[in-house]
Amino acid sequence: MDIGMLWFDDSQLTTAEKISRAVAFYDEKYGRTPTLCLVHPDTLNGGEEIVAGVEIRQARSVMPDHFWIGVDDKPKRRQPSQLKAA
Repeated sequence: MDIGMLWFDDSQLTTAEKISRAVAFYDEKYGRTPTLCLVHPDTLNGGEEIVAGVEIRQARSVMPDHFWIGVDDKPKRRQPSQLKAA
């Protein structure tokens, strides 16, 4: 994701609730449902991988309590187990 919306939320809500609010705002503002949300590893605390239909990924470049949300423009990388041996 090269372009997205940066959302800040340091409220007492759960991470899932914060992301759900960001998804709703993004959808209303841009008329498009986001597919990816990048969060600092400490914010995620090993929690959910999908919230409100949005894939959650850890990124150390995102500050705690910030959520970088948008549309994933790159195809998902295949895991080594998904590659067929030649």
